[in-house]
Amino acid sequence: MNTPLNPALPRSAAWLGFGGLLPFVGLALTAFIDRHHGIVWADALVAYGAVILSFVGALHWGFAIALPAMPQALRRNCFAWSVVPALLAWPAVMLEPAFGAPLLVAGFVAHIWQDHRLAGRVVLPDWYLPLRRQLSIVACVCLALGTFAVSH
Repeated sequence: MNTPLNPALPRSAAWLGFGGLLPFVGLALTAFIDRHHGIVWADALVAYGAVILSFVGALHWGFAIALPAMPQALRRNCFAWSVVPALLAWPAVMLEPAFGAPLLVAGFVAHIWQDHRLAGRVVLPDWYLPLRRQLSIVACVCLALGTFAVSH
């Protein structure tokens, strides 16, 4: 059930996590290839990024309800933080990609920071932070590239 790159990473988490990058990569590349419709692809990329940022925010909601030994103050912080990514993602889809994509990138970076803060206080699976970091880096690079494609 583990992957060859990280023996602790469940195969299903690897497949689903890295498979979730396909729309990021595909839309960013398509924005470069099909310059005539680039804004359409960039808008779709921002919309997908917003959905995924909202999803990763919900992970902290899940941690708050699934980790019974979590201190109450940290649980409240996790619940509160879990909605912030969606609150960043929502306006991003209403902005032009040149403004929406950087907002999403900021959200992904802030969420990684929150993941690291949480991992310093509770026990998370060893594979969680490396996977989240890898997925977020690719998502952020694709958001930047997709926006660059329609800005130049």
